[in-house]
Amino acid sequence: MSSAVHPWPQRSLRVLVAATWFVLAAVLSAPSLADDAIAKESHGAVQEGRQLELGRKWNRAFEHYEAALKRWPDVASLKHGLRRSRIQCTIARRYTDYSFHTSLIGLSRSDAMTLFDETLRKVSSNFVEQISLTSFVAHGTESVYLSLANQKFLDRHLRNTKTGDSSAVRDVRRVLFKRYWNRPIRSSAEAHRVVSEICQLAHSRLGLPPSSIVLEFVFGGCNALDDYSGCLTPHRYTDLNDNIDGRFVGMGVELKSQPGKGMLLVNVLPDSPASQSGLKAGDHITKIDTSDCRQMTTDEAASLLKGVVGSRVTLGIHRAVSSRQDDVTIVRRSIVVRSIPLFCMLDQQRGIGYIQMTGFQRTSLSELDHALATLRGQHVKAIIWDLRHNPGGLLNAATEVLDRFIASGVLVSTRGRTWDQNRVYRAHLAGTCNLPLVVLTDGDSASASEIVAGAVKDHHRGQVIGRRSYGKWSVQSIFPLSASSGLRLTTARFYSPNGHNLAKVGVEPDISVDPPQHDDGLYRHPTQETLPTDPDIIKALEQLRGRLAG
Repeated sequence: MSSAVHPWPQRSLRVLVAATWFVLAAVLSAPSLADDAIAKESHGAVQEGRQLELGRKWNRAFEHYEAALKRWPDVASLKHGLRRSRIQCTIARRYTDYSFHTSLIGLSRSDAMTLFDETLRKVSSNFVEQISLTSFVAHGTESVYLSLANQKFLDRHLRNTKTGDSSAVRDVRRVLFKRYWNRPIRSSAEAHRVVSEICQLAHSRLGLPPSSIVLEFVFGGCNALDDYSGCLTPHRYTDLNDNIDGRFVGMGVELKSQPGKGMLLVNVLPDSPASQSGLKAGDHITKIDTSDCRQMTTDEAASLLKGVVGSRVTLGIHRAVSSRQDDVTIVRRSIVVRSIPLFCMLDQQRGIGYIQMTGFQRTSLSELDHALATLRGQHVKAIIWDLRHNPGGLLNAATEVLDRFIASGVLVSTRGRTWDQNRVYRAHLAGTCNLPLVVLTDGDSASASEIVAGAVKDHHRGQVIGRRSYGKWSVQSIFPLSASSGLRLTTARFYSPNGHNLAKVGVEPDISVDPPQHDDGLYRHPTQETLPTDPDIIKALEQLRGRLAG
């Protein structure tokens, strides 16, 4: 088991109660004309989202509801739509995961129930809040219900059935809603009985294998938890451990699906096979070997791009600069991801250095020590520590690197349900760097990044500049499960040195700066060439120059 402070891969609404259907709001007063106009607009947004759902365009529905809720945050129908589409996205993602097919779908009923028991036992013992059996099983029932409207699920198990075309599917969903929705569960034996009944129902009416149902209770049951907890397929469990280690096999690219265009290369890692083959951020992958990927999801494309060391993949590339279409063959190899991809002197005359940290992993402390030693050799007198778009990582890595900048006192504390999750992390005087400091944050600085920003603020160690951080103030632990799968659970909440937990609030910067503008709306970590025009960097340099001059 390892403790990490990663956020969930995408933002979503927290599930606070057992599976729900519709919520009716009472009208307490006659609406004004302005209220009526707002109601019509929000109603239109709800209808548009429902059309996307009926078209099984789950990713687009999720993005639509998420955007709509920023305008109308109190509209219950939008919240329910976001939640439905989020769950549908996770079901589709599982069914495009090769390891889910090879390691989990083929489980016997007995082995699948063993996995269910393992998951339930670890949730009951370790999750930061007590979760009832009723809630866990209700969310599993909901996941079965929604999976029967998910074409990826149906394509795998009922290939000739189209969503909504089968009366048998509709009948099973009706029984699930009438007989099992939010059914009280008083014991693990009763949980087994309900899951077994639903397995029998699905098998007798639809011919579904028991494992397909039990797995929805395993993965879907975790929807009863918070945004950052969930069951992991073997592939995602391996990926998570690789990220912690900073090593993986592949091409070295960060992708984002853009339907019709292909896979946008958001980022290309330096010294990676992709970089050495001439791929650039902004290019699009349109073909992977013989497969056209212009309408694929990110997960579908990523599964085709994976392979063993030494294997080859041929990509169709649409170039961002020249609009030329090229074929590029890349050999996959092991890649080391650096926690600090860039450090340099920004102002040699005044001695202002820059350190960009994109994650907190096992190598972070040694990388930071190397960066500081190099900058000291160049007579550094102040540091800009860039944690923008840093999603977090290992809790221990966060406290180790923070200890380099704070000489004494509490760095962070954690509180959970089990004794081993209640800890206070303190600074050690030895090795402390006392140079003036600025920390850069934005809305995607999360978890470990917020530990750093919170401690720097509470200790008055330096200034925080940029935007309010993400607002994830919890710690996850990773547990192995059978069938090579894993479980990520929130096991504690963390608190700043002054005892603040800023969940869903985030760290407010000392100086706010408007975000950098990018043509495609996507954030890219600055390079040494773009640093001088970065508005956060400009403001940080201004502040440090003033301090050094004074």
